[in-house]
Amino acid sequence: MMLIALVMLPAHVAATNFELMLHSLTERFGGNSVQSFYDWQAMLTNTEKLSAPEKLVRVNEFFNRRIWFKEDQQIWGVKDYWATPMETLGKGEGDCEDFAIAKYFTLLNLGFTNDQLRLMRATLRFGGEGSSVKQAHMVLAYYSAPNAEPLLLDSLVTEIFPISRRPDLTPIFSFNNQGYWQFGPGSDGTPNEDESRQLNRWNDLMQRAHAEGFD
Repeated sequence: MMLIALVMLPAHVAATNFELMLHSLTERFGGNSVQSFYDWQAMLTNTEKLSAPEKLVRVNEFFNRRIWFKEDQQIWGVKDYWATPMETLGKGEGDCEDFAIAKYFTLLNLGFTNDQLRLMRATLRFGGEGSSVKQAHMVLAYYSAPNAEPLLLDSLVTEIFPISRRPDLTPIFSFNNQGYWQFGPGSDGTPNEDESRQLNRWNDLMQRAHAEGFD
């Protein structure tokens, strides 16, 4: 596995304006969404003094247990939509991208850095070794050090495994709000058309998250 080709994206973000977040949430999704916000905020408070591994577990479990998995067409009426954390909490539903995005912003708020967190686009294989049944998937990767093997926070798996224990996943590229990396010896460092569309969605998502109170 090889990581190459950094492409700079927008600067650091972390949750800073809870009042604006709550206003954004209730304005769009009504009073029924308030409890979800307070539960998320309480999880942050109860988690902030824990060790890094414990924070990863708490955040992964919070979203995996609270958010129902649904496709974007069912939730938003479009084929592909990347929801902000407040949109995911407001709906109580999301697809793999939404889970990964919500965990990413939450962990930034808990003191993790962009050197440690990347959203990873991968191919997910179903049915065991040799199966040809595959689909696109996204997980959140945590790096304890720059050259460390990443741990994967997955909407489909409650336990957090290192990537070497996920042979069902083949990473394609990863990114965060500071860069873009490709996997594989044949990578030329240039996003293809599909990857460029996804990075554009990420930039749009970053602007919408900023408007919600993430700064």
